[in-house]
Amino acid sequence: MDEATALGLRMTSLLLRGNAPADVAGVVEWFGAMQAQDVNSALWSLGCRLPGVTLAQINAAIEDKSVLRTWPMRGTVHFVPAVDAHWMLDLMGVRALAGANKRRETLGLDEATVDRAVDVLGAALKGGGRLTRTECMTAMVDGGIEVTGQRGYHLLWYASQRGVTAIAPHVGKEQTFVLLDEWVPAPRRPARDEALGLIALRYFRSHGPATRKDFVGWTGLTMTDCRTGIAVAGDALTTVDVDGAEMVLAADAPDLGPGEWLALPGFDEYMLGYKDRSLMTDNVDAIVPGGNGVFRSTLVQRGRVRATWTRTLTRKGVTVTVEPLTPLSARDRDAAAKALEPYAAYLELPLTVKNP
Repeated sequence: MDEATALGLRMTSLLLRGNAPADVAGVVEWFGAMQAQDVNSALWSLGCRLPGVTLAQINAAIEDKSVLRTWPMRGTVHFVPAVDAHWMLDLMGVRALAGANKRRETLGLDEATVDRAVDVLGAALKGGGRLTRTECMTAMVDGGIEVTGQRGYHLLWYASQRGVTAIAPHVGKEQTFVLLDEWVPAPRRPARDEALGLIALRYFRSHGPATRKDFVGWTGLTMTDCRTGIAVAGDALTTVDVDGAEMVLAADAPDLGPGEWLALPGFDEYMLGYKDRSLMTDNVDAIVPGGNGVFRSTLVQRGRVRATWTRTLTRKGVTVTVEPLTPLSARDRDAAAKALEPYAAYLELPLTVKNP
């Protein structure tokens, strides 16, 4: 197939064609994991796939414990189905722990200290406790643990990476933490090969067509494990040739076309789900200025990035500034402004759009 057809299939896989499940839990389960290091972007990643749903409704939905945030792979925060957090950490998250010793040396932490921090956090949260990040830091300091600099963040990461804690929904503007085993008392526990097959199926059904290298980059697994996962998924996946490149997708993937204009968050699976982003843009540098890992929000037309956008929030409204990456006609600007209206509705605020 040609790249245009592949892009249409990919936009459908990413649930960007009005084809998403009806609720937050369904969307997260479809993906298996959704990038969530920036919580505001992560919540709009859900909102833009659930037309008519507001930010307040999404925040209410994630209080039901069906999804949570943790570091399941690549040492990066994702939304995951709560019942899958344990096996994802065991399968993929554990790989991030391999480099933890070197990081601890840089921070001046030893193994005894990080283990004590995990014990302190476990005791503070035991019995259904839910502490803000600040309260977690206070608990560690009270336990005689130094949290200055990046030490505190590393210790919070380490406790979650070990499967002891997890990130619960925010209280106000602050992150909260809970004990994973208490938040998820009945986790799913597939055998290793079954887990590889499950994550392969979820990745390619939600991102396909995509390459095996995309899958390796997304999971942080080895190529051998990725091949095993694809094999275990079996007939649920199929391979296609996209202008000479072999890619994988769900065998029953429908082609709903690439669609028209969309306003997507920066940290969205649309960009972060792939190593090779050439189907979506020829100008990655403008979306990730300086290659610093901070992805800008995008305005997308027929699957291709046309502009980036930034927001300014006040109590009276949201102002969005559009920065074109390709020339925009008056019709394009009108269409882009209309594509931003669902975002304002999600925030329940009036919208003002600024163009250059």
